[in-house]
Amino acid sequence: MPLTPLVYWAQRHEEIYLRVELTDAQNIDVKVQEKVLQFRAQGHGAKGQNEYEFSVEFNLPVKSEVSHKSTQRQVNITVQKEQRGWWERLTLQERKPVFLAPDFDRWLDESDAEMEIREKEEKRNRLRASRYNNEGFVSLKTGFLFMYNLVQFLGFSWIFVNMTVRLFIFGQDSLYDTFHTISDVMFFCQVLAAVEVLNAAFGVVHTGVIPALIQVVGRNFILFIIFGSLEEMHNKPVVFFVFYLWSAIEIIRYPFYMLGCFNTEWKTLTWLRYTVWIPLYPLGVIAEAVAVIQSIPIFDETKLFSIPLPKAVGTSISFSYVLHIYLVLMFLGLFINFRHLYKQRKRRFRSKKRKAH
Repeated sequence: MPLTPLVYWAQRHEEIYLRVELTDAQNIDVKVQEKVLQFRAQGHGAKGQNEYEFSVEFNLPVKSEVSHKSTQRQVNITVQKEQRGWWERLTLQERKPVFLAPDFDRWLDESDAEMEIREKEEKRNRLRASRYNNEGFVSLKTGFLFMYNLVQFLGFSWIFVNMTVRLFIFGQDSLYDTFHTISDVMFFCQVLAAVEVLNAAFGVVHTGVIPALIQVVGRNFILFIIFGSLEEMHNKPVVFFVFYLWSAIEIIRYPFYMLGCFNTEWKTLTWLRYTVWIPLYPLGVIAEAVAVIQSIPIFDETKLFSIPLPKAVGTSISFSYVLHIYLVLMFLGLFINFRHLYKQRKRRFRSKKRKAH
């Protein structure tokens, strides 16, 4: 004969909870007809491994939909009340069945249940407000990042296209007036690039501060100190190669970031973003190093930015000594950024392979 398991119950204003003490329950059958819940299952209960069943006639109407979840130790049943309210007792008969007992782990009186509802509603409202604020912040952040990358893309595109067209029209002569025709836009773009360091520092974008700082400071040093402060450098062909390599990298990088603002990807652009830096980045550093080397005799001759010493010594330290140190730091920065970009590339394409598999 089927046996009756131990059943524990608790209620809320809208639900009835039943916990059936049955270990490793199988072939579970739970249904509600009118106000009667019927349960049948096989498992290990108070009388060992057997078939167990019970039925409960509820005090008030309930919905026919019933949900249950079986764990290794018990079967949890949830029944929805037909009307929201607090029941004085669970069963229609005043004397409850002997197998039924209160579930003190979930037991609440009516006032506690009302408080629980208020706490859940307050938590839901807080989450909704937080989600609204976060969505507003994300939208604002996305708009800001998109506009920044768009402005930089347009600036470096103008530089790249202008230099390319001039090279085809004027040939070798275009190498000597690059600074006079391009420098204003390059100054603007490189000053604006300081925003990237701030974005990394304040967590607006998830990237390292050091690599961004090395690139921005390094480029601005070349642009403002080497090229900007020495008129003798304005007509050097090396200016063309530095500007051209910088812009060639950026007209790929910034569109990639623009698409990333909207979680969109163009595979060709992604591959270019994580590949073209391999030849272009070292070439750019070599061009910068050539510019520094060419500027050293000029700084020695003009004494520009020389560091004065006390009168007792009667001389000054030429800025060229700083440039020699900078050359060493430049290639150290190349190593740091090259390793950073290589890790990014490896991580990006490794994750894509995992998704493919």
